[in-house]
Amino acid sequence: MDSSLSPTPFDHQNTEPKKTFTTSLIPLRSNHFKEDTYFVSELKPSEAKSLHDLKHKLSTSSLAASSSMWGVPLIGGDDRADVILLKFLRARDFKVGDSLRMLEKCLEWREEFKTEKLTEEDLGFKDLEGRVAYMRGYDKEGHPVCYNAYGVFKEREMYERVFGDEEKINKFLRWRVQVLERGVKLLHFKPGGVNSIIQVTDLKDMPKRELRVASNLILSLFQDNYPEMVATKEEERKKKTVGAEVVIGAEETVYWEAMVSATDGDEYAYVLPGAARELATTIPFLTHRTKSKFVISKEGNAAETLYKFIRPEDIPVQYGGLSRPTESQNGPPKPASEFSIKGGEKVNIQIEGIEGGATISWDIVVGGWDLEYTAEFVPNAEEGYAIVVEKPRRMKASDEAVCNSFTTGEAGKLSISVDNSLSRKKKVAAYHYTVRKSTTAV
Repeated sequence: MDSSLSPTPFDHQNTEPKKTFTTSLIPLRSNHFKEDTYFVSELKPSEAKSLHDLKHKLSTSSLAASSSMWGVPLIGGDDRADVILLKFLRARDFKVGDSLRMLEKCLEWREEFKTEKLTEEDLGFKDLEGRVAYMRGYDKEGHPVCYNAYGVFKEREMYERVFGDEEKINKFLRWRVQVLERGVKLLHFKPGGVNSIIQVTDLKDMPKRELRVASNLILSLFQDNYPEMVATKEEERKKKTVGAEVVIGAEETVYWEAMVSATDGDEYAYVLPGAARELATTIPFLTHRTKSKFVISKEGNAAETLYKFIRPEDIPVQYGGLSRPTESQNGPPKPASEFSIKGGEKVNIQIEGIEGGATISWDIVVGGWDLEYTAEFVPNAEEGYAIVVEKPRRMKASDEAVCNSFTTGEAGKLSISVDNSLSRKKKVAAYHYTVRKSTTAV
């Protein structure tokens, strides 16, 4: 049986000799996304009228009999239908005629693409799952998170296997839609509920020119068929130009599909390392509305960016989190404790109350490490000697979370140390642990 112990406060040590001080966890600034509630009562009179008119026109259209989307009947008074219809209306600035045409084309495409059964298909891309496009965890507001990383295609063999001809491209396109459909199934489609997805896009090593065709196809499908499926940030919404559309006019910008998703709606996305130069090239072609959709992470700063919106236990280890693919099969992740380390500080985490014979397992990560890490077990007995569990080692900036365990021979505490004394940079960090008591009878 697992049991968790509460650690004592952190011991922050200044680099000046003979000067120490103790403090509690430093709270990290938290940002959240705010999406529309989709309550009809909160609509402007003109917007409510557009929704009423769209329902009426849909009920008399040739597709009325088959107007169902994501398991929600669009005709019949279901409040989930209001959420979906409002997405199409907002995507077309509440212009009923344009919204209806978009909706009808989407219904036709879903029938032709057989999207309702797509999530259960085996498309033969098992090796891409968890690497290229995948759903993993939720943000702090409960939005499902989709990660996108196309750096694996810099290898020519992998590129040719997936994008070598038109048939392969179409198969990949079907798989990419499958990933998004699985994410959409996690949405509530309820007024006041979670009705959009968070996208995290990693542009590092992405072969932009080679992926031009696939990116354009994905962009086109997402624009036309998944309006407002990505969450938006409350502070930015007030600054947006309603109805603005994205103009992608340069060769360097065609690969922005995973960030832009449905460019006519209210989207928001994180962009991980490697994006700064590309965004600088792209920015002249983007409207203010579109620019406000991006959070750009600087090189080596992914963890600090993502921690503001997603809890570390839900962030993949390659981005400075604690989530590993195999752990998702064992139920919800164990909540992590977050803290920050100032430049010039050393932090000691003391986990006390560990009984003799117990096994303690822990994971710890510091965003952009570049510091020294060590762990030791200190017995409670005065005559006991500290046991070095992990020798001091310099962690590289690219290192993922440390995962380790130790079985005690006697009661004591585990002391985990991260030494940022040689850096001036403040860093975010997180850890979690479990203690399994011994089952051996005494």
